[in-house]
Amino acid sequence: MENLNVQQQNKFGHWLKTSITARMLMVGFLIIILLIPLSYINSLIKERSFRQQDVVNEINDKWGNNVLVYGPILKIPYKTYTETTTFNEKTKTYLKETKAHINYAYVFPEELNTNVDVNSKTLKRGNFESAVFTTDMQLSGYFTPTDLSSKDIKPEDIIWEKTSVIIQTSNLKGIKSEVLLKLNANTYPFQTNYNDNSKNNGNHLDVLESNFINADAISKQENASFNILITFNGSKQIEIVPIGRTTTMNMSSNWADPSFIGNYLPNDETKNITKDGFTADWKVLHINRAFSQQHLNKIPNLKEFAFGTKFMVMVDEYQKSERSAKYGFLVIALTFLIFFLIQTLSKINIHPFQYLMIGLALTMFYTLLVSISEHSNFLNAYLIAGLSVILLITLYSKSVLKTFKFPVFIGTSLTALYAFIYVIIQLENYALLVGSIGLFAILAIIMFVSRKIDWNNG
Repeated sequence: MENLNVQQQNKFGHWLKTSITARMLMVGFLIIILLIPLSYINSLIKERSFRQQDVVNEINDKWGNNVLVYGPILKIPYKTYTETTTFNEKTKTYLKETKAHINYAYVFPEELNTNVDVNSKTLKRGNFESAVFTTDMQLSGYFTPTDLSSKDIKPEDIIWEKTSVIIQTSNLKGIKSEVLLKLNANTYPFQTNYNDNSKNNGNHLDVLESNFINADAISKQENASFNILITFNGSKQIEIVPIGRTTTMNMSSNWADPSFIGNYLPNDETKNITKDGFTADWKVLHINRAFSQQHLNKIPNLKEFAFGTKFMVMVDEYQKSERSAKYGFLVIALTFLIFFLIQTLSKINIHPFQYLMIGLALTMFYTLLVSISEHSNFLNAYLIAGLSVILLITLYSKSVLKTFKFPVFIGTSLTALYAFIYVIIQLENYALLVGSIGLFAILAIIMFVSRKIDWNNG
């Protein structure tokens, strides 16, 4: 009985060593096992990425978040009246009482020209950094003489002397200079107004309101020209709401990777993007947007019509590492396939443990890549991690395969494979195309090499 068991074990061991099917099953099983550490590595990359985002958000919150400017807008108080009737029991008569209420009309400018000059830089904390900017935003244009008769408001009910100008913004904390309104020949300072009823419209924007302006500037039959300069510390993006009957914006920056966002794109004829920065111009007419120039009681929520620029950080280190790790299964499978073909064609025996060591070395590439990229740029980290793993596997395969030509071939193949993946990671628009062509070429090579294998033998 014992001899029978020994014979069966010997047959099974001989089948594992000699059978192509057994080797294929063993290699496939090891690849599945190695998906476990790969999943942990992906979790590690995401954890570090979330940590980076937390640090970036903290830096941005202290420096200044995204900039959205909605204004300037005339805020004009006017009177409305309600009449109530009460019955007097003693006199048996009806008494009428009229009460006056203060409401507000909000009038947008006839022309709004915005000139935005953005100076970007990076702030670091530990191993992490964030892209931030300082921008000088100059708003100019004019209001036409105000006539609210179309809203059934009589001129005598308008309280001209308590008219002000308001600006709404998403980044009150980022303002770095006094904000002054120059309206015709007069200058008026702005103050914050947290109690302004214009905030109760779903905008979630902070309000700057000027002192009461000279009533003659808007009640007479002349245009009222304005000029406002605001300096912001901000991050992520800059947008304005096109409230002018004609709205233009010119933006220039030293940022080389802008993404133009919002409801309107800049003019293609004047847009210019170089490695040293960009310039862009927008022009929006009243016919391009679906809202009027006058509004009663509250400012409408028009953030959906905003447009501007997002200051993109192109695929950062963690994004590149995550994209690289997605190819981990492919790298392990192709490497094992190379060893499998060498083993099958040369009849050299490779133990499952040796396959496992090679697979673990391949997974170590990604931990090296993430840790080194936190202290250097991605290219240096990729070169160091790739060369380390390729050298380790090449030397290890020399001791396993007992020859010189196969380890050289393995090292060359791994170098080509890692170089191919690096190229794919760097590409944006052509990544899928190049990846598909490369995989097709790899498949063709494997089919050519394996054509002489007798698959019926075992």
